[in-house]
Amino acid sequence: MEPVIIVLIILVVLVFIALIKTIQVIPQASAAIVERFGRYTRTLNAGLNIVVPFIDTIRNRIDLREQVVPFPPQPVITQDNLVVNIDTVIYYQVTDARAATYEVASYIQAIEQLTVTTLRNIIGGMDLERTLTSREEINAALRGVLDEATGKWGIRVNRVELKAIEPPTSIQDSMEKQMRADRDKRAAILTAEGTRQAAILTAEGEKQSQILRAEGEAKAAALRAEGEAQAVRTVFEAIHAGDPDQKLLSYQYLQMLPKIAEGDANKLWIVPSEIGDALKGLSGAMGNFGPLGGNGGNGNGGATLPAQNNGPATERREKPSID
Repeated sequence: MEPVIIVLIILVVLVFIALIKTIQVIPQASAAIVERFGRYTRTLNAGLNIVVPFIDTIRNRIDLREQVVPFPPQPVITQDNLVVNIDTVIYYQVTDARAATYEVASYIQAIEQLTVTTLRNIIGGMDLERTLTSREEINAALRGVLDEATGKWGIRVNRVELKAIEPPTSIQDSMEKQMRADRDKRAAILTAEGTRQAAILTAEGEKQSQILRAEGEAKAAALRAEGEAQAVRTVFEAIHAGDPDQKLLSYQYLQMLPKIAEGDANKLWIVPSEIGDALKGLSGAMGNFGPLGGNGGNGNGGATLPAQNNGPATERREKPSID
């Protein structure tokens, strides 16, 4: 009985192994290559798949998602004979699992080598300055060549990026000095522009200040003139309201005579003709003052000052000199 049990156990194990090999579960976004006696049979897609155990074998499982592969820095010579190190990143996706398995031995290594050679051809036709400023152009040219070459391998290159372009150390020092000089130049230009704008704003402010000051002075002068005119009108109205007589007017005229004669250099002074009438009124009010100024008396004892009623007239009198 024991040999029979051993045989049964062996058969159960074999059946279990056969079932495991028969059922193949392929994950999503993956594919598997099936070979029968070493020859390609079919491609298993995502899901549950049945194969013939011990006859069909899984050759390769391929990820169909987009892959990102960074390549190490590669030395490349530019058109002006300068060596630069360039880091590249390739974004690719397997579109045909069968071609990726049988058309090329290792598509990762093939893409890397193709990227290096294509990059050297592209950079070799550019100088350093153009290389540093034309990344988009280099990316587009590199992607076009890689996509065309990898199409027969069942690979689609979606994007190529240059991570870094490192020129030689001596060139980096020169570029740093040039950038520093450019920054200093821009700083000097900005400082000059700021000074210019500040001067313009200061001048504009001074101009506005002078305009406002002149307008204020004009308004103040107008208000002063209006105040003086109002004061004159008030005095005039007060005089007329008080109804002054001839005596008061004559007295006011006499008070103004010393101010008219002020100064030693005044040899000639002007006496209004109305002063004569005022003196006559004052002499009539105060009695006989006697002759004013020597010989010039009239019958009422007033000063001899001609009075003209035809309009405002003046007399020219010589001021007596004082020796």
